[in-house]
Amino acid sequence: MDGSAGGAPGARLRTLDVAVRSGYSAQQVRDLERLGVVPPAAREGNGYRSYTSVHVRALRAYRGLAGAVGPVEARRMLAELRTASIETAAATVDTVHVRLAREREETLHAHEALLAIRDEADPPGGERDGDAMTITQLAEALRVRPSTLRFWEQEGLVAPERVTSLRARRYGLAAVRAARIVAALRGAGHGIPAVREIMGSLDRTDGVDDALLVLRRRLERIAARSVALLRAGADLAAVITACGEPDVQATGESDVETTAEPDVQATEKPGATAVEGARDPG
Repeated sequence: MDGSAGGAPGARLRTLDVAVRSGYSAQQVRDLERLGVVPPAAREGNGYRSYTSVHVRALRAYRGLAGAVGPVEARRMLAELRTASIETAAATVDTVHVRLAREREETLHAHEALLAIRDEADPPGGERDGDAMTITQLAEALRVRPSTLRFWEQEGLVAPERVTSLRARRYGLAAVRAARIVAALRGAGHGIPAVREIMGSLDRTDGVDDALLVLRRRLERIAARSVALLRAGADLAAVITACGEPDVQATGESDVETTAEPDVQATEKPGATAVEGARDPG
């Protein structure tokens, strides 16, 4: 599919025309209009919907944005872009690029940390007293709060020793390594259940390699999301620059090409989900 919406900018389009040019079914076009992804369609005198290339652009932009941030957030963002200033809309899209870059950076750091942990050797003669750390020392080393380490302990991710009559926590070499891995995985965006599963695999010979594979797959997903956002770029730019412009659809002007015709329900793509109540024309 090429990057243009097809047709003259002011040409009137039927629901089926928009469906063909956007890659959605006619019912999906109506649903996404209802959800605010595209501006409300104009209505012809006979009550049928009439769209323009702006709607096609918005739907294509939604597809890419949904691939980058998920459909729920993409719907919210596009609904906001329709009423935002150009500066605000552009800044909103910029935040998505920044977020993806940050996720990629955090995952790369986690990957590097796991490589270092896998490759480092135990100290000669085994663990020494100087290798152990208090909860405060470990929290400072990992740049987390002591309460975070206690939470990880409650979740079974890190198992410190307890010494002295005050039951102060002492983290040996194995516990320090485990805490470093947990910190790396959490920093890369993994939830507690995923981290627990990975930590449970570390007792195996290939445990760290499994964790590295998880992070590499995450990097691949981030790359795919970035590509989806890039593909949506031209259409997002068209949506943003259309913000604040007069709504040519609502004017009902007769000096633009008119192709609006009654939609034929039977010609919709198979599998379209009917979520509207009573069918209205178009």
